[in-house]
Amino acid sequence: MGLYRSATSLAVVALAAAAAVQCDEESTAAQDCKCFPGDDCWPTAAEWSEFNSTINGKLVATVPLAAACHDDKWASYDEATCTKMQNGWLDPETHYPDSASIMAPFFANRSCDPFTERSAGCVIGTYVQYTVNVSEAADVAAGIKFANDRNIRLVIRNTGHDYNGKSTGAGALGLWMHHLNDIEFKDWDDEHYSGKAIKMGAGVLGGEAYKAADAQGLQVVGGECPTVGIAGGYSQGGGHSALSSRHGMAADQTLEWEVVTGTGEHLIANRENNTDLYWALSGGGGGTYSVVLSLTSKAHEDVPTAGANLTFTSAGVSQDAYYEAIATFHASLPKSADAGVMSVWYFTNETFAISPLTGPNVTAEQLKEFLTPLTDKLDELNIKYTSFFGDFDSYLSFFNNMFAPIQVGIAQYGGRLIPRSVVENNNTALTDAYRSITTQGAQFIGVALNASLATAGNPDNAVNPGWRDTLIDTVITTPWNFTAPWEDMIANQEQMTDVFMPTLAELTPNGSAYLNEADFRQPDWKDVFYGANYPKLEAIKNKYDPNHLFYAITAVGSDYWEPQDDGRLCKA
Repeated sequence: MGLYRSATSLAVVALAAAAAVQCDEESTAAQDCKCFPGDDCWPTAAEWSEFNSTINGKLVATVPLAAACHDDKWASYDEATCTKMQNGWLDPETHYPDSASIMAPFFANRSCDPFTERSAGCVIGTYVQYTVNVSEAADVAAGIKFANDRNIRLVIRNTGHDYNGKSTGAGALGLWMHHLNDIEFKDWDDEHYSGKAIKMGAGVLGGEAYKAADAQGLQVVGGECPTVGIAGGYSQGGGHSALSSRHGMAADQTLEWEVVTGTGEHLIANRENNTDLYWALSGGGGGTYSVVLSLTSKAHEDVPTAGANLTFTSAGVSQDAYYEAIATFHASLPKSADAGVMSVWYFTNETFAISPLTGPNVTAEQLKEFLTPLTDKLDELNIKYTSFFGDFDSYLSFFNNMFAPIQVGIAQYGGRLIPRSVVENNNTALTDAYRSITTQGAQFIGVALNASLATAGNPDNAVNPGWRDTLIDTVITTPWNFTAPWEDMIANQEQMTDVFMPTLAELTPNGSAYLNEADFRQPDWKDVFYGANYPKLEAIKNKYDPNHLFYAITAVGSDYWEPQDDGRLCKA
C-alpha cells in the first residue's frame, strides 16, 4: 500500500502516517487491534474488488489530492496542476468533492502535501484507504458489515471540514455521505412543534439549504460557513448559528433522524421512536452512535435581517486603550444577544473586526444602538474605526452579503464557553486573559449568542448544558504554516493545551467547550465537551454500536480504543 511517514513525538490521536511494514498477525490479534495495511489480515486487491461488486461499483480507492505535486506512484509530477492545487488548497471547495481529503492539516500529517518538496513522499498516510460512495442505506449496511467482518477501522465522513480529525483515520474504510443531497420541505405537527420542516440528506451543505429555504420563504439554522454539512457533526455536536439567538442551537431544531446503526439496522429516531438515540444525536457529538442518512429539522418563517461590520486597529494607541475598547464591546454583548442578535468577531493584539452582527427581525438602526457603547468608547480613546450597517430583505441576502468566504487549513484550534456571569462580573479578568493569549501570537474568534431564549419549553436533548448559560463561545487559534518545521506546529498545539486553554479554564472552573471547535487534546474532555450528559450518552453508544465500530477523536466511547503511534486502533 506504499510507504508511510512515521508519526512525530506527540503520540496523540490520528497523527500517524503509518509505516506499512509487515505486522505479525498473531501479535496484532493479541493486542486486539484493528487490521492495518500491510498486515496479513488486510484484504487483497481481489477481495476489495469483490466488495466493490456487492455495492455496485461505489467503492473509491484513495488517490491523494496533491499527488501531482510529487514524484510518486500516484501520478506524474505536473507543475501546472500542482500550482493550481497550491492556490486552491485553502478553499473548502478544493477538498469536499474528494472522497478522502480533509481540511485540517494537523490531521493530514503532511501525508501528501502540495507545499512539501517534489521529492517528498506522497502517501495515503492518515487519509482513509477506501471510501464507499453512499447513495442508500444498503451501502452503509454493506460497509459496516465489511468493516466488522474484516476488523477494519470505519470512518463516517462528508466534507472533511472537521477541525479535530473525526473524518479521517489511518488504515480506515470511509463511508462518504456527501452525495446524499436531497432536500424536501414538509409540514410537521406533534405535541412539541407544529410548522414547516426541512428534510436534508446527510450531504446537504449549509449554503444549499439556505438557498432552498429562501425559495420557500423560510430560513433554517446552519453554520456560518456555507460548505459545512448540516446533518453531520455540526448538528450532532450542537451547532451554533448566526440564527441561534433567535431559534436556538442546530440540535434544538432536530425533529427526526434517519440512521443505520452499528449493527446495520435501518432506523428512524424521533421523539416517539428510538427516543434515546434521537436524544443522543441531537447534540451528543457526531460519528459515534449511528450513521446518519438524513435529518429533518424545523424551518422557520423568513424575516428581514440586519447586518453590521466594524473594524479598528491598535495603531497609534496604547495596548491599554486598545484592550479597554475590546472590554467595552464584550460588556455590551448581553443586551444584543437577548434581542436575538448573534455576533462574530476576531482580534489579535493589533486588529479587531466584528464580522458580522446578525440581526434577524432587527433593523440596522437597532444594531447601531447595540454598538453605541463601543463606538462611544472608541471616540473617547481617539481610536479610528470603519463600520457598515445594512438592512436586507431576507436571511439569504444578508448571508451572501455579510459572511465572507472562510479559508480552511490556516489554524489550529482551542476553545472555551464563557458564561454570561463571567462577562458581567469579571470582565476585567477576562480581558486580561484574552490580552495574555493574543499577545503571545494567538488569534481570538468570538461568537456571542443566547442559546437559551429559543429553547424554553422544548424537550431535553444532549446539547452540552454549558451552552445554556454561555454568552461567548471563545475560539483561540494559532496559525498554521505549511512550510515550517513540523515540530513548530506540534509546539503550537502544545501551547494551546498547556498555556492558552488553562488561562481560560481558570476563569471558568468546571466549565465547558464546544466540542466541534475545541482543543482535541483537552485533558478532561468528557466533562468539558459533554458535561453531565456523558454517562447517559455512553450507555446509548453501547446500545446502538455494541461492537464499538464507530470511532472518532474525543467522541463518546472513544476511550474504548487507543491510537498507536502509526495510527492503528487498539483496544485500550
